[in-house]
Amino acid sequence: MKEYETEYREAWTHSFEADPGEAEKFYLNVAYPYPSGAMHVGHGRTYIVPDVIARYWRMRGKHVLFPMAFHVTGSPVIGISKRIANGDEKTIKLYRDLYRVPQDVLDTFIEPDQIVRYFSGEYERIMRSCGLSIDWRRRFTTVYPQYSKFIEWQYLHLMEQNHVIRGAHPVKYCPQCDNPVGDHDLLEGEKAEIVKYVLVMFNWNEYKVPCATLRPETTYGVTNLWVNPDVTYKKVRVDGQKWILSPEAAAKISLQDHEVVYDGELPGTELIDQTVSHPFCGEVPILPATFVDPDMATGIVMSVPAHAPFDYIALRDLQETGKYTEIKLVSLINVSGYGQFPAQDAVEKSGIKDQNDPGMETLTQEIYSAEFSSGRMLPQYGGKPVKIAREEFSAIMLEQHGSLVMYDFDTRDIVCRCGSRVFVRILKDQWFLQYSDPEWKQQVHDQIDKLNLVPPEVRAEFDRTVDWLKDWACTRRIGLGTHLPWDKNWLVEPLSDSTIYMSFYTIAHKLVKIDAEKLTPEVFDYIFLGKGSPEELPLSKEEVEDLRSEFLYWYPYDFRFSAKDLISNHLTFQLFHHKALFPEELQPKGMVVFGMGLLEGAKMSSSKGNVILLEDAINDVGADTVRMFLVGSAEPWQDFDWRRELVSSTKKQIERFWNTIHEGIDAKGSYPIDTWLLSRMQERIANATGAMNSFQTRQALQEAYFGIESDLKWYRRRLPENVRVSSALNEISGAWIRLLAPFIPFTSQKLWEETGEIGDVAFSEWPVPDEKKINIPVELAEELLTRTVEDVESILKLIQIEPSGITLFVSPAWKYNVFNTIATAQDKKKVMSVIMKDEEMKKRGKEATDAAKQITNLIHRLPPELVSRISGLGIDETSVFESAKDFIERELGLPVTIVSAEGNAHPKAKMALPFKPAIVIE
Repeated sequence: MKEYETEYREAWTHSFEADPGEAEKFYLNVAYPYPSGAMHVGHGRTYIVPDVIARYWRMRGKHVLFPMAFHVTGSPVIGISKRIANGDEKTIKLYRDLYRVPQDVLDTFIEPDQIVRYFSGEYERIMRSCGLSIDWRRRFTTVYPQYSKFIEWQYLHLMEQNHVIRGAHPVKYCPQCDNPVGDHDLLEGEKAEIVKYVLVMFNWNEYKVPCATLRPETTYGVTNLWVNPDVTYKKVRVDGQKWILSPEAAAKISLQDHEVVYDGELPGTELIDQTVSHPFCGEVPILPATFVDPDMATGIVMSVPAHAPFDYIALRDLQETGKYTEIKLVSLINVSGYGQFPAQDAVEKSGIKDQNDPGMETLTQEIYSAEFSSGRMLPQYGGKPVKIAREEFSAIMLEQHGSLVMYDFDTRDIVCRCGSRVFVRILKDQWFLQYSDPEWKQQVHDQIDKLNLVPPEVRAEFDRTVDWLKDWACTRRIGLGTHLPWDKNWLVEPLSDSTIYMSFYTIAHKLVKIDAEKLTPEVFDYIFLGKGSPEELPLSKEEVEDLRSEFLYWYPYDFRFSAKDLISNHLTFQLFHHKALFPEELQPKGMVVFGMGLLEGAKMSSSKGNVILLEDAINDVGADTVRMFLVGSAEPWQDFDWRRELVSSTKKQIERFWNTIHEGIDAKGSYPIDTWLLSRMQERIANATGAMNSFQTRQALQEAYFGIESDLKWYRRRLPENVRVSSALNEISGAWIRLLAPFIPFTSQKLWEETGEIGDVAFSEWPVPDEKKINIPVELAEELLTRTVEDVESILKLIQIEPSGITLFVSPAWKYNVFNTIATAQDKKKVMSVIMKDEEMKKRGKEATDAAKQITNLIHRLPPELVSRISGLGIDETSVFESAKDFIERELGLPVTIVSAEGNAHPKAKMALPFKPAIVIE
């Protein structure tokens, strides 16, 4: 199959170039990749799913635009090139061994642009190998000068609207790059959040001993401080004030707008048993604790054992040795479900043995959450709810008791792509996008309500993101990208220059041919907003009108596809920027959010080598197998798991499809079962179409491949002996090929041609159900046969005797009447009384009530659609079984007798129900 994959890749070079036309458009796009390494199968799924959707809507007659570009701004490739230039073995090994970059090419990677050039070319080559139906004319990278002019236009408008401000904010910062960094700049710690601590300043002689807390309201309950005796602390002057800090904390504080001067060292052992004081808790001792992490906040911890499980159990462990028994717990907060000392209560009830118990972390979160959500301070501490008291105590400490704010991460090991550790830094002259603006937030909330989101439940996550988003550092000092038009010392950072590029796609192929200097803000104003006069622009009137016309044809985009982890940044950022820049009629219409990718059950990670390269997968099993597995193993919003065994199974499924279509090419003859097969095909088409309309690619494939394959198995069984196929297989082949064309385009194109069709199947018409071929009575009859044969086969597996024959007792007509009454009843609770009002049912008495109960249970077990068909049409079961008697006997290898259950004395006869004959095996 690989031979024709190569053939069609070349033939499709320009096939999917889309220009404005008369047909209704469908514009979809996907997050453009950052080409800094080889593509793996996770990337494949990201781009193949939208391609399946693009191909589907193209076949539905829409004018489809599916563009692609490459995101290369920022510092990631600079960090990679630095590591390679510095001889970093781990990086060199990754690119040489996993990504298999030729050595002569790898030698050039000391220049960032060489990395970009090589991998963007590789990405396009692999994407073409996957059969992606992309309009490659629109390809660009984010360092094109024309794109930079576009970004300048965007930021001038954002600045005019006061959405860009200058200020001092905490940011993720790489000291080696001397640059703020975003998640895309990180090797590790992409999900790390910046946490704002309040420093509670304890006094010790002439020194301040700061402890970082997220719960300043608990300071009244401090019974001691914890210090790690194995750490050598630093004596420092912070803005002239003497502090004691861990070495790590001193370095962090120096990045947060404080002047730090080192005065000496102090072993942790010398702090043990010293006494410190604070106005809220008085004098308390310093106790030893090796669990104190010097890299966590200040490296010194205040202990509130009544309300913090870790503090409680650490103090308990010390007191069990006979030390510090004079320390008593101080209760501060009353919370429902816990005693006077919630931490003690929770630890003792949970049977926690020591502070190393893995259950401690969960227990701590439970206590903290309960106290914050429903806790109330005791009357002597104000009596207010904790969530209110926390803010008030924080303000009092900052204003009256010398407390300061310190920022740190909620997790460790945040590493820049250059290999350096990342810290929190306060930048004074940084530019920020003011996502904190409540009016802007509300506009985005309103827009989210109008979006078509797949799956719908992510709407809440978008709203949550909008609510907690703070001002975002949108510039960097170094890297690749666009300079701020009003401050050339700064570059727009990667997440901030990738917010509205979907609009750039619409005219990218034309813009890249225009001298960038001619692309003034006024030009973009006219193209995107219709502002100004074409006669006053540096482009000809024809050029600028053509650009605006094309933009308006395609925009707004219909659907954007992206990973769910980007809801917290990129996907929400682009909503903010669209609201700021474009009118209501040009706002995004919808988004499809992807799940994550696993490899044999484990998370994929290029840096850890736990990936399958996409090109390797294509070479191993073929592009169509890769496509069919990635699209069919899970719905787009679900996580998928690449498992070699299942991938191999997918390859065999395509081979079966290939063989079946070829089997039907010269098939002749017709048989009664053909009517059923053609009818079932119409239902498969309808179901697959409905699933595709809802982006349920897995469900669509279940119908378009597995459903039809299942039908064919029954169809073959129902054909006469020694007959394998009929002309019906030939008749459904064209529709079947078209149903699978979006999923496996290479195989479908080859089969399209081999079945005598002309042209590209990608532009053929998507199948439409033919109402004339739908035959529900025939489908019901075959469903009855299928279920009956399966029931008999199940019984035969269980019985111990050698059977001699089978009797089928067919349900009497009156039970069908009961079935219809129950199936169509509006009020199921009253249906029994309705049945028993019938004169015939009254006469039958207990027989009728028993049958009604049995039929009710049967209806609950049957698919609702089947129940509806049975009650709506009914079926002559005797005729069905008599006409298929030879088939049943052939299938089961036993003589079959069909008997009416009505009036039959056999004890099993009364068990006969509609669509479920009573079965007797003798």
